[in-house]
Amino acid sequence: MSLFTPSPSVAAALEAGTPVVALESTIITHGMPYPQNLEVARQVEADIRAAGAEPATMAVIKGTLHVGLTDDQLEALAKARNVAKLSRADMAACMASGGTGATTVAATMITAHLAGIKVFATGGIGGVHKGAEGSFDISADLMELAQTPVTVVAAGAKAILDIPKTLEVLETQGVPVIAYGQDHMPAFWSRSAGIKAPLRMDDPASIAAAHVQRAALGIPGGQLVANPIPVEAEIARDVLAPIIATATMDAQTHGITGKGVTPYLLQRIFELTEGTSLTANIALVRNNARLAAEIATHLSHQGPRT
Repeated sequence: MSLFTPSPSVAAALEAGTPVVALESTIITHGMPYPQNLEVARQVEADIRAAGAEPATMAVIKGTLHVGLTDDQLEALAKARNVAKLSRADMAACMASGGTGATTVAATMITAHLAGIKVFATGGIGGVHKGAEGSFDISADLMELAQTPVTVVAAGAKAILDIPKTLEVLETQGVPVIAYGQDHMPAFWSRSAGIKAPLRMDDPASIAAAHVQRAALGIPGGQLVANPIPVEAEIARDVLAPIIATATMDAQTHGITGKGVTPYLLQRIFELTEGTSLTANIALVRNNARLAAEIATHLSHQGPRT
């Protein structure tokens, strides 16, 4: 019995050894309303195809783990209500119970590795939440990066998080954090978090080579590529800081905890920025998708899947 069902186009790409880029589905179900979520999902997939790779959006639909969605499935997921948000802890339970769920970064990495897909594009990874020393709220994404050999292209950790502590955890777990084309870590909506990046690489070929070398050395885990948001879409860090502080205080006032924190904060920041944050989010996701396709293309020239 197969653990997953590929879409026809993904199955053909995997069989041919052509580049494939994994995509999460929580951005569709929990990131924005219909029909904008569908329009963005289609645009990101189109960006990957235009760059010469095949997109594979991951989701669990009625208990079946899908690697790549047909357009009809994509539309149905975009319209669906009460979709579970799946990570490592609850993915198997959702499948076993015949449920429907969207994949987070961690669940997408697991699925990509099962399918032999080496590269995954997302918006931003989860990380250490502010106040984690009391709440212990640390995303499973960080542990997944430490054990699952997938290169993840993101605009850094989400700006609502404690970025210095997130980098400390990644360092402890031995995860390479590579800033693309600059010395400083990006901060999701902003090009710089004001923190020097552990590593810097300036071309997709070098990132692909590092992925292959890590596997050859037998080192577990993936690598995080921190790709700064395009200049024209950036929201300055000093503009965002008080907005994030207000949203965080609102979440605490309303007793928002656990998996509800990130979607609440993103929605509140959307309201406080009058929609600018979502526009920036779309720009950075598309930018990450294009870079991921370039990395996947270089990896497809490296021989058999590792």
